[in-house]
Amino acid sequence: MSHSSRLKYVSLGVLVVQTTSLVLTMRYSRTLKEHGPRYLASSAVVSAEVLKVLTCILLVFRESRFSVQAMKELLKEEIVNKPLETIKLAIPAGIYTLQNNLLYVALSNLDGATYQVTYQLKILTTTLFSVLMLGKKLSFHQWLSLSFLMVGVTLVQLPQDPQAEQKVLSAGSQFVGLIAVLTACVSSGFAGVYFEKILKETKQSVWVRNIQLGVFGFIFALAGMIIYDGEQVQESGIFQGYNTLTCIVVVLQALGGLIIAVVIKYADNILKGFATSMSIIASAVISYFLLEDFNPTGAFFSGAVLVIVATFLYSYQCKPATVSIIKIET
Repeated sequence: MSHSSRLKYVSLGVLVVQTTSLVLTMRYSRTLKEHGPRYLASSAVVSAEVLKVLTCILLVFRESRFSVQAMKELLKEEIVNKPLETIKLAIPAGIYTLQNNLLYVALSNLDGATYQVTYQLKILTTTLFSVLMLGKKLSFHQWLSLSFLMVGVTLVQLPQDPQAEQKVLSAGSQFVGLIAVLTACVSSGFAGVYFEKILKETKQSVWVRNIQLGVFGFIFALAGMIIYDGEQVQESGIFQGYNTLTCIVVVLQALGGLIIAVVIKYADNILKGFATSMSIIASAVISYFLLEDFNPTGAFFSGAVLVIVATFLYSYQCKPATVSIIKIET
């Protein structure tokens, strides 16, 4: 196997592990019964933004051949000396911050498997914003895949048999989780396309852009924490309720975007879709056997299969037919 092929499958495996681990650890950390105060979701978002910025600074430092002076000049040139370009990143940063907080709300009220499948609606929202903002045109099989996606997510959300055992989650909490994840899908689609539009208009390093995003994200996340959880922070501190599991969640959330960047660099859309599908399956299996907060139904399995098929179909790229030319000697 060639070096590039190994990188493709390594990045695929890392994305599957990261996506599945983040969903399940975040879900487990939000439902784990502990003595004392539970960690604040807003605090975790702030911590993740700080870690993300520090990681990107290290990556820029590496790109600058480990020269502090060169890195300082690059950051000054691209961030300080271009204030209008920098301010543009405030919009997606604010939306991403909202989205990250919504994911904690969603996983506090939905099991990991249902969350994973429903969150694939971000493919639909991203596509619609791409058509509206970037003028992207879709093929027939891509529109067909979006239809499968809508049907699949609808099936996943169908209520279970009323005669079944009492569910761990109430209908009210599931509704709150559903609204949170749907709002996250819309915000993810818009912010992703907006960020893509900015990247295509400039030749700036992806890591520098992520530093700008992270700085604004930190400001918005800190403001949100002060507004909504200010009293609790004053009473018990920013890191109240933190434990090893909380730190793992923060690290996974911070590194998620960087891992996806690596996957896009070394793999293709089909492998990325495969990673998403594998993550859905893994989340369902672990939620059922380990977390015991997920009771699968026939409708759920049918919906999950449709979502997986839709993911592959949307990522599939038809290859143009080759035309054979027969040379006739005269």
